[in-house]
Amino acid sequence: MRTAYQYRLRPTKQQVANLDRWLAMLCSQYNYLLADRFNWYEQNRSPINACPLVCHLPELRDNPDYYSQKKTLPQLKKTHPWYGEIYSQVLQDVVKRVKVTFDRFLKGDNNGKRTGKPRFKASKRYRTFTYPQMKEGCLQGNLINLPMFGKVKVVLHRPIPDSFKVKTASVTKKADGYYLTLSLEDKTVPEIKPNFNPDKIVGIDVGLKEFLTTSEGETIAIPQCYRQAQKRLRVIQKRVSRRKRGSNGRLKAIQQLGKQHKKVADKRKDFHFKTANWLLSKYDVVAHEDLNVKGLARTRLAKSVLDAGWSSFLSILANKAENAGLLVVPVSAHNTSQDCSNCKEKVPKNLHIRVHDCPHCGLRLDRDWNAAINIKNRAEGHPVLKAQRLLSDSRIGCEAYTNLSTGMV
Repeated sequence: MRTAYQYRLRPTKQQVANLDRWLAMLCSQYNYLLADRFNWYEQNRSPINACPLVCHLPELRDNPDYYSQKKTLPQLKKTHPWYGEIYSQVLQDVVKRVKVTFDRFLKGDNNGKRTGKPRFKASKRYRTFTYPQMKEGCLQGNLINLPMFGKVKVVLHRPIPDSFKVKTASVTKKADGYYLTLSLEDKTVPEIKPNFNPDKIVGIDVGLKEFLTTSEGETIAIPQCYRQAQKRLRVIQKRVSRRKRGSNGRLKAIQQLGKQHKKVADKRKDFHFKTANWLLSKYDVVAHEDLNVKGLARTRLAKSVLDAGWSSFLSILANKAENAGLLVVPVSAHNTSQDCSNCKEKVPKNLHIRVHDCPHCGLRLDRDWNAAINIKNRAEGHPVLKAQRLLSDSRIGCEAYTNLSTGMV
């Protein structure tokens, strides 16, 4: 089993300066390796027979892949000796990051989705470096021993489970300080297999009036974390605008603005986790709409959609359900608010109409409640749920046969 814990770091002033220097050097190396890939791509992406008759063909060279770029690191330490203070595996991880970024641009990820063209990173936007391997016993009390960096104080707000080993460690710079993310593994703990009751199912409809409405009629109010903090953010943003570029005062104002934005993000994330825990404590199967949040974020409701954080919430919900052996089912979002949940007839209505009033069967209830029931009904036909019901029925039949044969009736 693999899991990750995040802790707050408490480095000294000298260690903060060293961390900032490491990040600046790693950022420069990342940009250099990315530029090397771009140069090859621009010079070699067209075949020779597709070039114009009169042109200057550059000298062809091999594609700079992961291994060829990693071989340049020893020479880098000779020409730039200050890179020798960085742990070798941390530098190798930069090469891996460039490879993953460029491959997603050209080939796409595991689902075939391609990202946009990679961008060169400014020094303030390169915030993380990773140790791909950590020695056993690297965590001693409240100190973490980072190779070629030293021991750094850690705020262990929760203990690491017994028998779990630290596999990797990532140091991230955020608005309010540095954080340590430890990837933990215990091979003796098996992966959690789905074990749920298919009849304990609920449909949820996320919205902007209420954060979500369940098929049982329960609602959770939307927190609107960003809108509540807008007044404070506006004051700090004006403070940043008034400061002279490059001054220490502007830097302090930017840091203050970053902390305020992080506070908003932390509040939203905490709300998402608590809501996901509440749902999974009551139901074994949660059905939701398969939303195109990116498309909704391009409409006039963009601020409210992004403030709600539906994508983040659904990702957290699916992850926690998997860890608990439960199930989250996405269903088609087409006409969930228009169709009647009772007679299945389509009842067109505009967005400002918040009550579903069916002229065919007389059903009258809240628009979001009607949509949540439709979502639940669509999830009933999911193949995983059907298979689980058949398995449950066969188990009940076997138990009944066993009880009958042994006289336990």
